[in-house]
Amino acid sequence: MLALVTAFLIALLPGSFAAETVLGVYIFSRHGDRTAKLTPPANLTDLGYNQVFTSGTYFRNRYIASDAPSRIAGINSDIVKQSQMTASAPLDTVLMNSAMGFLQGLYPPVGPTLGSDKLRNGTVVQSPLNGYQLIPVQTVTSGTGSEDSAWLQGASNCAQAMVSSNEYFTSSDYSHLLASTAEFYTSLTPLIDGVFKPDDISYKNAYSIFDLLNVASIHNSSLPQSPLFTNSTLAQLRTLADHHEFNLAYNASTPIRAIAGSTLAAQIVQGLNNTIVTNGKSKITVEFGAYGSFQSFFGLANLNSLPNTNDSFYGVPDYASTMTFELFTTAAASPFPAPADLKVRFLFHNGTSSESSTPAPYPLFGQSATELSWADFQAGMNRFAVGGQEQWCRACGNSTGVCASAKSSSSTSSTGSAPSESSDDGVSKVVAGVIGAMVTLAAVLAVEAAVMLGGRLRLVRKNRLTGNEGVNGQASGGKA
Repeated sequence: MLALVTAFLIALLPGSFAAETVLGVYIFSRHGDRTAKLTPPANLTDLGYNQVFTSGTYFRNRYIASDAPSRIAGINSDIVKQSQMTASAPLDTVLMNSAMGFLQGLYPPVGPTLGSDKLRNGTVVQSPLNGYQLIPVQTVTSGTGSEDSAWLQGASNCAQAMVSSNEYFTSSDYSHLLASTAEFYTSLTPLIDGVFKPDDISYKNAYSIFDLLNVASIHNSSLPQSPLFTNSTLAQLRTLADHHEFNLAYNASTPIRAIAGSTLAAQIVQGLNNTIVTNGKSKITVEFGAYGSFQSFFGLANLNSLPNTNDSFYGVPDYASTMTFELFTTAAASPFPAPADLKVRFLFHNGTSSESSTPAPYPLFGQSATELSWADFQAGMNRFAVGGQEQWCRACGNSTGVCASAKSSSSTSSTGSAPSESSDDGVSKVVAGVIGAMVTLAAVLAVEAAVMLGGRLRLVRKNRLTGNEGVNGQASGGKA
């Protein structure tokens, strides 16, 4: 009798006390430490490699290892099963190499025992590099070359997004900061005059200047000790760069500015929905992208308005930062739960994730709860998600090339049904790649011409570099 009463009381406990089972995960990560954008091509450094590898190891210990506290149901712990995971990154030396480094931590070498194969004739073949595991990374052309471009919208190819971002350069906020910080930026001339022209040393190039000096502060041992370059100076440069880039990435009155976050939202919904429609066979998706996608998503999802977050959802996220979306259930995990029994949790970590510095959950869409039903999560994301060729072309105002033949596909996938290549609630990376590669030059030139005539487009030329500047961001003569 006592046992029955106990069981009844346990059944009445709120869901937060019920056992959770993680069914799938979507991880979006920034790259690791790299050389400066103004010394192209930018390259992943050894420090950056270590950062993404450490993050990959953390997520392995959280979701994949046999003793993982939030182990994904049914996932292979040691030898990767390719059908269980998807990884992608733009065709970019920094982002692609970061993705591979992360995956090495996620599924490390398995050693000589598991990493061997016995042939029919009895010969035992050892896998190279102590059982190193080969995990394919899909290449997507959207975002290609983003780490060699100092212009935040440089890799978006979205005409209306470019126009919207450039409107910031005509705003009162920009004009005020351009004037009020002029003396501060001019004082840095001795450090960067070999890289920037005098007219370009201003708030106009806030991120490029910060990026160059930040890389120098990490890697350039020849940088002189000077009252011009202190921790306080670098902090002020970061604050200004954060403000500058957020305003280029998001504006509440013109959502198209945040196209990077909108397409990411659609990819996240599609990735988690793929776990649902395959009944849990697809378990983990890893995507690498640029900081602009983070900032755009922060604004769209109302994360920038959260209190007590130390501007984590406003500024440029640190190297190896991650956004994670957990699909889980508190019901029985087998058979695969119905959509009504599924929930989603969002976690973010600014910088490298490790056992001593872990991601934390945050509420999405201005709500207070950190757990959302699948239906509420999908509805919240779909309010700003842009997925599918026709929807993207319409939102961006591109009407030539591939967009000229785009057919209307306004139907959205119903919960638990497989998304099509052009469904509005899940953007295909293949479609996104085709769009990024084939948006016509005419549309982009038209936008750039209009902006340049207004004198507001920020252009950063590769040939600004002097002969003293090396590919590693180190300069002789005490320059950054």
